[in-house]
Amino acid sequence: MARRKPVRGKRGRAGSGIGKLFVGLIVLGGLAWAAMTYVAPWYRGDAILPGEKPVEVTVSRGDTLAAAARKLEAAGVVPSADRFLMLARLLGSDAAIKAGEYGFYPSQGWQAHLTRMQSGVPIQRFIAIPEGMPSILVQEKLMAEPLLTGSVPVPVEGSVLPDSYSFERGEPRKVVLERMQAAMSQELNKLWSARKPGIAVATPREAVILASIVEKETGVPSERRMVAGVYTNRLKRSIPLQADPTVIYPVTKGKPLGRRILRSELQAANGYNTYAMAGLPEGPIANPGRESIAAVLDPARTNALFFVADGSGGHVFADTLEQHNANVQKWYALRRSRGEM
Repeated sequence: MARRKPVRGKRGRAGSGIGKLFVGLIVLGGLAWAAMTYVAPWYRGDAILPGEKPVEVTVSRGDTLAAAARKLEAAGVVPSADRFLMLARLLGSDAAIKAGEYGFYPSQGWQAHLTRMQSGVPIQRFIAIPEGMPSILVQEKLMAEPLLTGSVPVPVEGSVLPDSYSFERGEPRKVVLERMQAAMSQELNKLWSARKPGIAVATPREAVILASIVEKETGVPSERRMVAGVYTNRLKRSIPLQADPTVIYPVTKGKPLGRRILRSELQAANGYNTYAMAGLPEGPIANPGRESIAAVLDPARTNALFFVADGSGGHVFADTLEQHNANVQKWYALRRSRGEM
């Protein structure tokens, strides 16, 4: 009778395989634990500490990930370039980093830093041109921005659209100014194409000239169309505009006068004195914003020919000279009560 082969060996081999698997799991678990111990302190998510300011680091064109990592370490964004590089290569996206000036928050983890460089969204810097700013101040503002380069002359008055414009470190001032002027051309063309019939201006340039006066005459947005309506009526009747800002412009080029207008200035013969002549001045006296241009191209329908300050920042309007003179006397009385006269 043949003997049956013992099965001990099979059980022994099977047991040996289970043992190796068990040992392997222990080793893998240990490696995973070690990896988590190594990575966890570096993975801090996207949280930014309250009041934390970004650290600016420039990734230059041609920089490798290793070069960028060294820059982050030098700037104090990460404690170790080698560790950041290892984590980025093992666990991060394969997308290439992009050149740019970035703002990094050291409280964030390696993944947030890597994503920022791969997204290519740089620090946003802005230069703001307020409505009604004269070109001489636009030029001074551009020249005063230390992160821009080169120089620019005083731009043509009325050629810049007031707005906030983004720029990058080292960008030429000339390029930024051209962007401002292109925005004005585009906006003016759009507004001119939507102009209402019966307006007092015949060209886009005339619209800018009148809008610059409206911009300087009132700081109350709701009054723009009314002020434009008054000046529209005066232009159509060939009545001098009698706008104080146009008298001041040849004296200061748009800067504040800082005193009362002199009688000699009201009588001066030049292309801007709207007391001494009827019609528009020879050019804009500031850079008007969209709303003032739109007001000139769609003025309020009114019979008013006059307006004077009301003491609260706005104006009171009048259809006749008699009404206007009464309003002026009220304004003078208010100024006297304030000790201004």
